Amino acid sequence: MKHRVGITDTTLRDGHQSLWATRMRTEEMLPVLEVLDSIGYHSLEVWGGATFDVCLRYLNEDPWERLRTLKKRIKKTPLQMLLRGQSLVGYQHYADDVVERFTAKCVENGIDIIRIFDALNDIRNLEVPIKMSKKAGAHVQAAVVYTISPVHTTKHYLETAKHLAQMGADSICIKDMAGLLAPYKAYDLVKLLKKNLDIPIQLHSHYIGGMAVGAYLKAVDAGVDVIDTASVPLAFGASQPPVETVVRALMDSDYDTGLDIHQLFEVAKYFEDLRKKNGYERGVTRISDMRVFEHQVPGGMISNLVSQLEDQKALHRIHEVLEEIPKVREDLGYPPLVTPTSQIVGTQAVLNVLTGQRYKLIPGEVKGYVQGQYGAPPAPIKEEIVTKIIGDKEIIKCRPADLLEPCMDKLKNEIQDLARNEEDVLSYAMFPQVARKFFEFRQSGAVAERQTGAVTKAAKVTKEDLKVNLKEIKELIKMLDETDISELNLESEGVKVSIRKGVVAAAAAPAPVAPAATQVSAPKAEAAPVQAAPAARADNVVEITAPMVGTFYRAPSPDATPFAQVGDTVSKGQAVCIIEAMKLMNEIEAEVGGRIIEVLVENGQPVEYGQALFLVEK
Repeated sequence: MKHRVGITDTTLRDGHQSLWATRMRTEEMLPVLEVLDSIGYHSLEVWGGATFDVCLRYLNEDPWERLRTLKKRIKKTPLQMLLRGQSLVGYQHYADDVVERFTAKCVENGIDIIRIFDALNDIRNLEVPIKMSKKAGAHVQAAVVYTISPVHTTKHYLETAKHLAQMGADSICIKDMAGLLAPYKAYDLVKLLKKNLDIPIQLHSHYIGGMAVGAYLKAVDAGVDVIDTASVPLAFGASQPPVETVVRALMDSDYDTGLDIHQLFEVAKYFEDLRKKNGYERGVTRISDMRVFEHQVPGGMISNLVSQLEDQKALHRIHEVLEEIPKVREDLGYPPLVTPTSQIVGTQAVLNVLTGQRYKLIPGEVKGYVQGQYGAPPAPIKEEIVTKIIGDKEIIKCRPADLLEPCMDKLKNEIQDLARNEEDVLSYAMFPQVARKFFEFRQSGAVAERQTGAVTKAAKVTKEDLKVNLKEIKELIKMLDETDISELNLESEGVKVSIRKGVVAAAAAPAPVAPAATQVSAPKAEAAPVQAAPAARADNVVEITAPMVGTFYRAPSPDATPFAQVGDTVSKGQAVCIIEAMKLMNEIEAEVGGRIIEVLVENGQPVEYGQALFLVEK
C-alpha cells in the first residue's frame, strides 16, 4: 500500500541554526522563497528556536517582521516554528498570560504549525502552550524529546506521547536533537506510536553521528508520516540529513515523496552560492562529532561550547568539558541535552573545568533547575548535589508556572514608548536587556551594515564629527591586515569607530563607557584587551573580578535595583552583579565581605576574564 512521506524543510531555521549559528539574514532568504514554496513540502520550518534571540541580539532584525515578510511571500506551504514549551523562545519559564499572547501573535503573524517541546518531557510544562496554541488556531505538534539514559525507556516515550495526544496534540514529533536514535530503535518506536495513537507521527533527527538517514528509512518502513530534512548546503554535520538524498532514496517506492529533485537542486545552488559568499563551512561528521554516542552532546551545543571556550581563551580544554558534561548530566538527574537544559548542563561543565573545582561557581539557572523551576528532572537528584547547589531551599513540586504572576501589564509599563506594538512587548518579555538595546538601536535610525555587521548611523555622522586621526586609522587597518585580530572598536569624544579588516564604520557613541579606552575584539587571537595599569591600592582593598568573558549587568532586568552599589556592605557569597555568558545570566558572588567603594564597569559593558568589576574595602 502506497504511503507518501511528507517532508518538512528546516533550512531556514534548524539548518542554519545548526551550521551557521543562525546568522542567515531575512534579505538572504527572500530570493529563494518562491521556489521553496512551489516544491510541495509538508511545511517550512522558518521561525522559533534560536532565530528569535539571534535576530535581536546579533542581526539587529525584528523577528516578528521577519515572520510577516516570509508569510507574504510563501502562499501555499504551511509555516512551522519551534516553541520551547513554557519557555517559548527564551531560556526561562514565562507566566501564562505571556504564553497566551505570544502564541496568539505567532499565529496572527503567519505561523500555521507550532512544534512544542519541553526539555524534561514534563508534560505539565506543555499544558498551557498546547491549549493556547490550539485556541489561536495553530496545528499543535507536541514533541517527545529523545535521549538515552537509565530512565528514558520506550515505555517512557509511549506514555509521554499518549499524554500529549490526550492534551489535544494534533500530531506527535520524535525530537532526536543529538542524532542518537539508531535505525532499528527508530523502527520500533515509530511502530509502537503508530499502533497506539491515531494522529500523525513526525521524526526529527540530526546527522551528527551519521545514523539519521538510516533512522529515517527504517522509520518510513514503520509508517512515519513526515520527516525533517535540509537543503544539502545546510545539511550533514550538526544539521539534518539532505533532502536530496532522502527524496532519491524513496523515489519510485511506495513511500515516494513526490518532490521534484531538479527543483531541489535549484534551491541547493542558491544556498551553496550564499554559503560560499559568507564563508561558511559545509556540515561534516568528524570522529570527534561521533563521540556524541558517548557524551550525547548535540552538534549545535558542541558549536556553542567551541565558541564559549574560544571566548574564555580555553578552547584547548574542550575534551575536558566533553568528559565533564555526562558527569554533570548524571548529577542533575539525566536531563535531555536540548535548550535550555543543554545550556544549563554545558555551562556548568565549562565552569567546573575552568575554575578547577566542581560547582564552585553555579549560574542562577543551574540553581533554578535543581530547585525545580524548570520542572521535574527525569531522575531524582542526589541529596548531596541538591545541598551543594541550593542549600536548604525548598524544592518546587507544582507546575513551575503556577508560581508566576501575570505580567503583561507590568512589561508594558516597563518598556513604555520603546515598544511600538504588542509584539515588541513580547520581545521584551523574552529578552529584556537585548530587546531594549534593539529598540533603542531601531529608534536611533541606525542600520546594520550588510558586509561586516558593523553598525553605522546613516547620514548622521559628519566629517567634523570624526575626531580620530586619519594616520592612526591607516596604521590600525594595516595592523589588522597583518594579524588575526578581526575588529577594533574605538571611542573618542562622542564618536564610536569600528574597524574591521579595512572597513571603517562610524556612529555617534552612547554615553562613554570608559574614557579613552580601546577595546580589542580578537576571537582568534590570544592578545589581551588594552587596559590602563591599575593604580596602587590599600592592602584592605580587594577586587571582585569577572570569572568569565561576557556582558556585565548590575541587575537582572533594566528596571530592577542593582545588586550592589557604592557604599553598600556585602557579605561573602552575596550576589553583586550578573554576567551574561553562554546564554545564561550568571550571578557573580563576592568572595570577601566588605564595603563597595567603586564600581569599575558600566551596565551592559563587555568584560574580559579576570577584569576587575568592583573594589571592596574589607
